[in-house]
Formats: sequence, C-alpha cells, structure tokens
Amino acid sequence: MNTDEKKDEKSLHFIEEIVEEDLKTGKNDGRVLTRFPPEPNGYLHIGHAKSICLNFGMAQKYGGATNLRFDDTNPATEDVEYVDSIKYDVQWLGFNWVQELYASDYFGQLYQFAVELIKKGLAYVDDSSAEEIAAMKGTPTEPGTDSPYRSRSVEENLALFEEMRQGKCAEGSRVLRAKIDMAAPNMHLRDPLMYRIKYARHHRTGDTWCIYPMYDFAHGQSDAIEKITHSICTLEFIPHRPLYEWFIENLSIFPSKQYEFARLNLTYTVMSKRKLLQLVNEKHVSGWNDPRMPTISGLRRRGYTPESIRNFCDRIGIAKRDNLIDMSLLEFCIREDLNKKALRRMVVLDPIKVVITNFPEGKVEPCPSENNPEAPETGNREMPFTRELYIEQEDFMENPPKKYFRLAPGQMVRLKSAYIIKCEEVIKNSDDTIQEIRCTYIENSKSGQDESGINVKGTLHWVSAAEAVPVEIRLYDRLFKVEDPSSESGDFKEYLNPESLTVITGYAEPALREAQPGESFQFLRKGYFCTDEESTTEKLIFNRTVTLRDNWAKSGK
Repeated sequence: MNTDEKKDEKSLHFIEEIVEEDLKTGKNDGRVLTRFPPEPNGYLHIGHAKSICLNFGMAQKYGGATNLRFDDTNPATEDVEYVDSIKYDVQWLGFNWVQELYASDYFGQLYQFAVELIKKGLAYVDDSSAEEIAAMKGTPTEPGTDSPYRSRSVEENLALFEEMRQGKCAEGSRVLRAKIDMAAPNMHLRDPLMYRIKYARHHRTGDTWCIYPMYDFAHGQSDAIEKITHSICTLEFIPHRPLYEWFIENLSIFPSKQYEFARLNLTYTVMSKRKLLQLVNEKHVSGWNDPRMPTISGLRRRGYTPESIRNFCDRIGIAKRDNLIDMSLLEFCIREDLNKKALRRMVVLDPIKVVITNFPEGKVEPCPSENNPEAPETGNREMPFTRELYIEQEDFMENPPKKYFRLAPGQMVRLKSAYIIKCEEVIKNSDDTIQEIRCTYIENSKSGQDESGINVKGTLHWVSAAEAVPVEIRLYDRLFKVEDPSSESGDFKEYLNPESLTVITGYAEPALREAQPGESFQFLRKGYFCTDEESTTEKLIFNRTVTLRDNWAKSGK
C-alpha cells in the first residue's frame, strides 16, 4: 500500500470503514441504502444537518441511495407544515432522496407484526396505568416486577388487542407490551411498550387508526421493510439497539443494522426541539425561522449557505463521543464561503455628516468600485460621490490618541474608491454634539488615477448623503449569553441574550436598491449581511449574518 492510500484509509471515519468492509465482503448484495427519519413535529436544526450530510453523503460516496422517511407515529404533535419544511430544508442543503416514505405507510404491516409477536407469546396487552408500569420497571440496579397481566393467554391478548384497534378502549386504559425480561440489565428490554391508544387525527391517515406504534417498535421494522443496510442514529440510541435487534430477530425480517455517532451540540444555543418550541410559543423569537434560531430555516434566513453548512459538518467529522462544537467554527465556514461569493457594498450604520467644501454643489461624480476582489469577473459598480457624505461615527475622533489613522482635525484619510480628504473644521450643535465635519478633497488623488503622491494610512467606507438609501439593519448576535445553556441550573431561558437583536437604520449605497430576498453582501468593514425575506423595494431589510471577525473571542464574552 502506498503513502497516499494509507492517508486515504486513515481519513475514513468509523462508519465509512464499516460500509467499506460490508462492500468488500459482499454484504447486502453490495447495496448501500441509508435513510433520514425525522419526526415531523418541528423544524430541522443544525444537528439534523449533520445527520443529513452523513446519511446522504455516505450513500452518494458509495453509489447507494437514501430514503426520506417521516417518523409520523405521534399524531398529537405532528403537522404537514413540518413535513413541507423538512423536505425543503433537505433539498436546500443539496440532497435528494430516492423515496419519500412515512412510518404511517406501514401501520397495517406493523399491526400484523404485533399480532405475530402475540401469537408467538412474545407480546401481551397490559391494563396497568402508566404510573404502575413505571413502578414495575424497577431501577438500573434493581430488577423489575412482572405485570399481573403478563400471563394472559394468546387468545385473550389477540382479542384485547383487536378491541384496542377497534376503538373500544379508553385512551390510556391499555397498552401492548413486548414480553422480554423484567430483570434485564438494559431497562429498554424490560417489557417495553409497543402500542398505545391515542384518539387524535393523523395528518395522513385521518381517523383510520386509534392505536399507534411506539418509536422503538416502528423504527427498526420500518428499516427492515425498506431493507435499509445502514441505520445511522445518534449515541442516545445505543441502549435501544438490543431492542431494535430483538424485534427484527423475532419477526425474522430483513436484518437492518443500527450504528451510532455523536450528535452535534453547538455553543450559545439549544438543540432540543422541545426547548426550541418553547422559545417559539413564548415569543422569545419571532418563529422557527428567526435568524437567531439554530434551525436550518433560521440559518438560511440569516444568510448561511448550503455550502457553508455542509463544510461545517465535514470539518467537525463523525465521532463516537459527544462534544460541544464552538459556534465560531460555523461562523468561520460562512465567512470563508461568503468571502468568495458576496458582492461588496458600502453601508454606514451610525452616520456622521461630512461636507467636502471644495467639491461643487449638485455635482455627482461616479467612482468605480470593485464588486468582489476575490471574484474579478463580477466587475465594478459606480458609487456616486457628492459634496455631502456620511461616514461612521466611530471613524472620526476630535481628540485622537497617537497612531489613530482615521479622520481627525488636520488629518487625512482615503475614502474607499474615491478621494483623499482632510478634516478642516468641526461644526457643533448648541449641545456640543457634532453637526458636521468640514473637509477638503485632494483633486488629483482619485483611486485608480492618484497622482497626488500623498500616502495615508486610513481608508474609510462612505455613502453619498443625497444618493443613499435608508435601510433597516437587524444586528443579530448569539441567542444565549452562556456557552451551554442546557447544562446551567434553573430555566434555560434565564440565559437568553437580551442583546441578541438590535434594529437600526443605516444608509446604503444606491446599488442595494436592487437587492433581492436571500441575497448576501459584504458591507465593507462591517460584516456579511443577507436581504431578509420581508424586504421590499419600499423598505429594504438586511440581517447581519456574521461579523468580519470573531468579536466574541476578542471580547472574552
């Protein structure tokens, strides 16, 4: 084996090694079929993106395919809205499924599987309450106790299960349990629930069913029905694997295999659908697609690209141990992507007026400015230069310290793509605030044609006061103040960052009038911004995707 082959071999993660070994030995007739099985009870988040990239990416790499299967076994929490959003997100990330399937497609077959296990004496109907069943389970160190209904005959169980199916039993009055081992060290094998009664209209099957399979019963059998070769789950499903295998073995169906990898946990946010739903329902955010949310729809609205998310998932890799990934890595990936793609534009967020006293009133001079230095093929656009301009408040200081290279009395700076200017006078209001800064420009110093011979160390962005477009700027920041809000004591919502959203009015160069929803830009010296979905030609709205640098690392927040 040569060095390059060794390098390639080392770069495989453990699931790829399993797949390659299976292919080498001819297992599953050389097929690779994975599945992505979300429950349609909420919007997908960045953690799901990792699973999507793994399942679809693995199948692509090895010439296989991936099913999109909705785990729709709980009608009380599921909705078509979530189904549609999940499908859109998967495709937006750049993946396509070979079949769109639903656990509800298999309700009839799963029911027959349950009947088969009853007939084999491996399942029984239990009339105990949820509290009684929980008490009978025992503890991790103490065995459970048998249900008084565990010894029911096959005939009685079949009749009672049929009554459950026909809607003759009250919700919560009965369940179907697998008969395994109440003393098993693995609590999941202590006669787990297979079916419960639930009178709720299902988004696909309507009122056809009033009993619904539990996840552990539906999941493995759905995999087997579809002949999934590699069922990839997160680490919390390791204890469920013996039950997954027990059902498949006792039903003598296709032997799908479950493999587990570390889930993605990201700093300064939460990944629990339950907690994200709380944030939405309690109006801490504007919705599932609020740009502060870790949902794929929220990240998309904020300006994250499919490429940046796929790159992020690739960089963090596939591991066997859970860890907390720093948000700054995700931000690095979007900066890297947008640096290559995003058109540059000038926008002043906190304006102060500059008057060029020796520039003619009413004159508008076009100043060519490059759209993206990383992509010369994008060409230039023309910035209108006029007598009155806006620069950032922070770019002027009346009494500057040494080595201050921005604008100050008597000091010169270059205006990006335009001229060198010199501060001559500061005009103040009666309350001592600055009304305007009066400057002169050096006529032969225009960018690209500079013959002045003057060297300045500071370059500022600017917009024409007369030609600028007022825009709404939404400055988004981390949703939480602490790295891992779920691990803190008390209510996780106590750690929400009150400064996660600041809304201001900025002044943009005229080229941004044409900005379309979803379009990303680099606002020079300010960060990357995305045109919001609510933006119109009458009211332009931009969301900050990310700052140009990691401000949190610098500030020690």
